[in-house]
Amino acid sequence: MMKFTKQDFFFLVGGMIIYVVDIGVDFWVASRYFCEGQYSWSILILCFRGLSSLITQIFSYEWFKNDWEGTDTGKLKLVFLVHLFQCGIFIRYWFALKYGCQVAFKQSSSRDESEADLSNFIQKQSIDAVTDINMLRMFKTFLETTPQLFLQIYIVMGHGKTHFYQYAAIIMSFCGISLSMVDYQISLRKSLPDKDEFHVLPKLIYLFYKLLTIISWILSISLITLLSVRISVILLIFLWICGFTWTLKQHTTFCKSKKMEYLYRTVVGIILIFSFFNIKGRRTKVCLFIYYATHTVVTLGILFVCMFWKPSIIEEICFTIVGILTISSLVSGIIFLAVYYSHFHPTIYGRPQACSDEVDGVAGQKDRVKTGRFQNFLMQ
Repeated sequence: MMKFTKQDFFFLVGGMIIYVVDIGVDFWVASRYFCEGQYSWSILILCFRGLSSLITQIFSYEWFKNDWEGTDTGKLKLVFLVHLFQCGIFIRYWFALKYGCQVAFKQSSSRDESEADLSNFIQKQSIDAVTDINMLRMFKTFLETTPQLFLQIYIVMGHGKTHFYQYAAIIMSFCGISLSMVDYQISLRKSLPDKDEFHVLPKLIYLFYKLLTIISWILSISLITLLSVRISVILLIFLWICGFTWTLKQHTTFCKSKKMEYLYRTVVGIILIFSFFNIKGRRTKVCLFIYYATHTVVTLGILFVCMFWKPSIIEEICFTIVGILTISSLVSGIIFLAVYYSHFHPTIYGRPQACSDEVDGVAGQKDRVKTGRFQNFLMQ
């Protein structure tokens, strides 16, 4: 198992600060739109925030309940109340900072075997705590941050006036997406066996691959929304149905209860609208090719529709610049994708039997194999 370092601790603190700042920016932007009479945009921002918060709290509490099964029910009731007030992730940050501080700044010389076992246990606890946070932040990224980025870009493209708070929201969205992507992969490498360390170069390549493909897709959706909101909504719903159907066919086993499993599949369907998501940890070259080939065809189709169906839009939004940004980011993102998968992508995902939460209940197993949860949550 990889160690939790001082660098990891400082990144964790930075991530928590950005998380809090992001909440403040959301409410600031929503209030500004409300004061300007743009009630629909204000409500949309608050809806994205509320939906992502609700779903992440549900998953967070469910994981606490699974992890603390058989422990004091009074503690669970307190945790439930905290999650009810939408603050559950701060409990997770507290645990992560607590364990992380112990292993990063208070490492002992491990004089005997018991001290070494205790140190390894705290190492595992700190990595598991950070892993859960990064999984929840991944949900938040695609339930709130990415849709908000789409909304802000659409507003800037479709309405001539721009303000500082709009750019602040766009910058925070980019920061949130970038950090959650990289932190997710770092947690994946630290939590699962047989993984290589995630060095700086593969981090950057992975980041550019995800960020550029998402940016290209968001610009495409923004363009089609400018043409027709109805067509854009129909397209997004159709893509979600395709993603949700694919998830059903994969027979995922991420959650213990059927209700939570369907909620998980619903969330994955939303994620698949914006980025490829491997939910079974298997080789998916064909699925990956089909996914980004479809995105490429749809993106080019949207650009041609904009040029021939509504030529007036070309002058209204500096269409040439937007088109160049859309195509260049898509091509660059696919290039980074090819480089990442051909040189830096981990191909060993551990033993097949560890890919189900059911392994946690195997007789004779002393410790809960928490990596089972993460092995069912494999985003590539």
